[in-house]
Amino acid sequence: MSLELICALIAAPLWAISQRFFQERRIKVHFCDLAERPASVGELKRFTQKFGVDAIIDRTSKRFLDLGLRQALYGEERWLSILADEPMILKQPLIRFQHKVCVGVDEKLWKEWLA
Repeated sequence: MSLELICALIAAPLWAISQRFFQERRIKVHFCDLAERPASVGELKRFTQKFGVDAIIDRTSKRFLDLGLRQALYGEERWLSILADEPMILKQPLIRFQHKVCVGVDEKLWKEWLA
């Protein structure tokens, strides 16, 4: 069994938690470093279809505040465009397993996926 994708910035501490969880269960992981290859709008839409765009935006990140987005009222398409260009404001990790997706660390959900 293989996990399709974990998207995160290597500097983010939560990517290591998710990677370790799956490796301990001998699940092959494909890791995508968002600093090298940002997620496409199409990939981000998979997450927003399930959770909504607000669920994948890290409004507490330094980059989010530096960009002055705290008061921004954009539509979903505009947010997706911004998120594709600015991966530092994404909640991480973004995990895709078959047709299932997860935002952040959720070991309970991951165990359900593997059951």
